[in-house]
Amino acid sequence: MMPKYWIGVASREHVMRGVEGGYAMLSHGKRAPLEKMEAGDYLIYYSPRERSEDKEPLQKFAAIGKIKEGETYQVKMCDDFEPFRKDVHFLKCEEAEIRPLIEELDFIKDKKSWGYAFRFGHIEISDKDFLLIARAMEADIQ
Repeated sequence: MMPKYWIGVASREHVMRGVEGGYAMLSHGKRAPLEKMEAGDYLIYYSPRERSEDKEPLQKFAAIGKIKEGETYQVKMCDDFEPFRKDVHFLKCEEAEIRPLIEELDFIKDKKSWGYAFRFGHIEISDKDFLLIARAMEADIQ
């Protein structure tokens, strides 16, 4: 089967926690977005801000990885927060600003209101868009 390509949206701070731990979380720990992903699929994280509470925009693709074998699983982070995760092998890459890529990205239909494309917290993208972003990130795609 051909891999699918995904973008997940999270603050850079949260993305880096996942990169360090080798896992992905999406949509505040919901299971459903992760269940769509299978081993061999690729995930790119887009970070609109450094931290969730920041007002200053970051607007960068922050990490890229390949989904590992294994099921979606739940972890207890504290008494009232038990998010779902999926294991990811994150690749060596550089962060890349989105603005120079907007005109070429097919998943962004409205180039003036481009941020609207990220409103659901995750999106499936084409292999063309994936390769464009991966090249901009200087990612070592295997």
